[in-house]
Amino acid sequence: MPPALVARHGTCSLLTSDGELLAVPGEEAARMLRDMPPPLVIHAPLTARRLGLPPQPQPTAWLDLLELFLFTMPGRTVPPTARGLALALGLDAARIGKAEADLLPDLTDILLDHIAALRPTPAGEEMAALAVRMDHAGWAWGPSVLATLGAAHPLPAESLQPGDAIRVWRRLPKWEETAPRPAPSSLPVSVADARRRLAEMLGTQAESRAGQADFAGAASAAFAPRLTRGDPHMVLAEAGTGTGKTLGYVAPASLWAERNGGSVWISTYTRHLQRQIEGELARLHPDPAIRRQHVVLRKGRENYLCLLNMEEAVNVAGNRGGPSGGIVALSLLARWAGVTADGDLMGGDLPGWFGDLFGRGTLAGVADRRGECIHGACPHYQRCFVEHSIRRARQADLVIANHALVMTQAAWHAMGDDTASDEDNIPTRYVFDEGHHVMDAADSAFSVELSGLEAAELRRWLLGAEGARSRARGLKRRLDDLVVGDARLESPLDAVLQAAHALPAPGWSGRLANMLRASMPSPPGEAAPTAEAPPTPRDTLPNPCEQFLHLLACQVLARSRAGDPAQPHTMPGAIECDLHPLAENVSPAANTLARALDRLSVALRTLIDRLLERLDDESGDLDPATRERIEAAVRTMRRRALSRVDGWSAMLRAIGEVRDGTSLGAPQYVDFIRMDRREGQRPGEQDVGLHRHWLDPTIPFATVLAAPAHGVLITSATLRDENAKGDPEEAERAWEAAEARTGASHLPSPALRAALASPFDYRHQSRAFVVTDVAHDDIGALAAAYRTLFLTAGGGGLGLFTAISRLRAVHRRLSQPLEEAGIPLYAQHVDGMDNATLVDIFRSEENSCLLGTDAMRDGVDVPGNALRLVVFERVPWPRPDILHRERRTHLSHGAPGEYDDRIARLRLRQAFGRLIRSTGDRGAFVLLDRRAPSRLMSAFPDGVAVHRAGLAETARELQAFLRASADGEHTMPPAP
Repeated sequence: MPPALVARHGTCSLLTSDGELLAVPGEEAARMLRDMPPPLVIHAPLTARRLGLPPQPQPTAWLDLLELFLFTMPGRTVPPTARGLALALGLDAARIGKAEADLLPDLTDILLDHIAALRPTPAGEEMAALAVRMDHAGWAWGPSVLATLGAAHPLPAESLQPGDAIRVWRRLPKWEETAPRPAPSSLPVSVADARRRLAEMLGTQAESRAGQADFAGAASAAFAPRLTRGDPHMVLAEAGTGTGKTLGYVAPASLWAERNGGSVWISTYTRHLQRQIEGELARLHPDPAIRRQHVVLRKGRENYLCLLNMEEAVNVAGNRGGPSGGIVALSLLARWAGVTADGDLMGGDLPGWFGDLFGRGTLAGVADRRGECIHGACPHYQRCFVEHSIRRARQADLVIANHALVMTQAAWHAMGDDTASDEDNIPTRYVFDEGHHVMDAADSAFSVELSGLEAAELRRWLLGAEGARSRARGLKRRLDDLVVGDARLESPLDAVLQAAHALPAPGWSGRLANMLRASMPSPPGEAAPTAEAPPTPRDTLPNPCEQFLHLLACQVLARSRAGDPAQPHTMPGAIECDLHPLAENVSPAANTLARALDRLSVALRTLIDRLLERLDDESGDLDPATRERIEAAVRTMRRRALSRVDGWSAMLRAIGEVRDGTSLGAPQYVDFIRMDRREGQRPGEQDVGLHRHWLDPTIPFATVLAAPAHGVLITSATLRDENAKGDPEEAERAWEAAEARTGASHLPSPALRAALASPFDYRHQSRAFVVTDVAHDDIGALAAAYRTLFLTAGGGGLGLFTAISRLRAVHRRLSQPLEEAGIPLYAQHVDGMDNATLVDIFRSEENSCLLGTDAMRDGVDVPGNALRLVVFERVPWPRPDILHRERRTHLSHGAPGEYDDRIARLRLRQAFGRLIRSTGDRGAFVLLDRRAPSRLMSAFPDGVAVHRAGLAETARELQAFLRASADGEHTMPPAP
């Protein structure tokens, strides 16, 4: 029997090969492992990190049960912990106990028994073939799995062979085209109809939720027939936590779709809520097959498995021979691809920890993250997961998408992209859940960024790999068979490729760093700095984009308080400065670059126009596949290249329009320079770019999406910031602010407003504290406060931070003392796991604690005792950057301070909303910021009295409240 190990912070549970269960320090466990056979573990990379060991090479010699689980039960997700795996495999709580290392052999036996049961099935044949390939590649589980399946190499000739098993794309079903769906009719959904549909979905045994039927009735107004073009029915509906708003809006949406033969698009800000809504639709369609016909989840192409990229990855990995972590990972992906519902790599039925085990680059390599899809020319086109989802969405009643995709496709349709409707199926009815993020999503969707990384990525997309070892396909490779031999097409394609050389060439980031070091003045008495390496011939070529980026970097460094770029440790994470007034030579360099981009734009337009002409000229001769390829190529060039180049050119031409500060009214855009280090860049290298944001991004949202629609419902638990509750004037101001943040104020008719209170008894279910004796600038004191509170609660704590650096500093001081008390600690930005996986762990480990930043503040749904304490490190004021400064000045309606307060209160409301998710929940909210002003305390629900006290007193009251809650009692809060 191999040893087994469960690593924690500081201590480990170790089961020796002799069956002795030990609790040993991490350092000792690491030493003992050197003299032991490879152990059973769960999540090998995390285990190695906790033992202070270097990353395990792939394939790892350790027997990682997550790999065996994924091989055995593909298409299922599980928290990557001993307890999470045990619960998923059906072990009872008594056997799980404290989830020590002696549990791992039992989990191994269960999984191997499951494999043995599949031996006589087609799935068993596939597993045997893959296991042979994986064993040859060095998979640690190979011998055990092969023995369990009774398989040996070579397999019988009549059996599925390893090379065929991993080529899963040959076995996937094909989609078939269907007739276009007619335009929907306009039959209304009455309030009574919506309430009736809701009752049908809930059934007679469902828990009655106050306000849910009222919410469904209010939501039905968004599905009334439109009376005037450009004037949709806009409904703003705030529904307190626990109202049941998802089924509340699904009721009228599904009924409208059925009656009118159209699609309703439900949009969320987070991937987690997309999947949550999909799960709740089992109430509407209990049969999974029927639900699949009527409900589709859509994301951007980069989220899905690309079968062509996977084929290329398999071929490359297979040519290497010998042990190969690539083959192991790709074989497990093949197992998953054969059973997945939709091929979604990010947040779907592929466990989020897959990338942790095999590297995020593995997933990036098999997704279409480079935007190089060749559509109809792909041999796997009719099996493509993306194309499947697009065609299913055309016929679906409900499409669950995300804000970014919805806004982008609406923008393309508004710009007159005549190929947009083929892929995007523009709806007339929208539901925006997480509506408080509409402005954020619009800000991202409608902004423009001319940075080194963005421009270099476009060059790579156009030219492909330039001498480096890469599978990058350039435009010529993707279009070659469409244009070869046709001079009218070859000429503009060559012009595109030539013009693309104006964009940053490979190695631009290092050259920029060298140029900045060389241009920095030396302190008195010191020699001038020199570049780290002599310039190469490429360095000396005049590249207009690189020259412009260098000037931007010089301006931002000159006007910021940044450190020395020659000493990366002195540089902050990101620095910004206003574009105006311009530094010397920026305007001429911008003009030069604009002319170069114009040449690229003209060439792209000519190529696109001539491809469209070919569609017309050869309409009777082109086969459907070629026609669709041309349309897809045109659509992709417009979206991936032309729109970007045109946006950059417009921004560059506007640079000369100097803002002198005397013009009346607010500007339309905010232009600024930003410099920061991006993922994948080396120490000392930074990206720099010119950014343009709409001052009010809800203007393009209202113009391109809301106005053309017939009905829009925007809902959230935190649409409004009502400061002085009970004051009619304040209530009106709160609604007006909500309309401004959602774009409703830019539409002709006023929005219908609805507000449904939460059904929870916050007075008895929750407590709120502001700790008054923790210094905000003392990390040690902050960590001690978290430790005290988490220990007092016995775990079940969510710690929220406004800065990643502070989170990491607290985690270093907090992990070991909590582990010693039996409280596992997990952290975003530390544990190397995606957010969904961390939340799954937190939900399954009832006494664990989790640290996180923004994404955890309003993206966590953990009902029950697993979340009983939320601790916020400080008031979540908005980041004081240039963009916020301008919006604060021009959108605050004369009260900049109130603008800041409103943002902070809404964030506090979102954070508090993580705490109580069901009528049985009890929990406390603690703010560790003694400077928190009283005017922000209205962020908390009615009935929640906020107590200001020292840490010791807060801990005592917290303990008494949680103990009484555990005993089933209610403690009355003292009078405020």
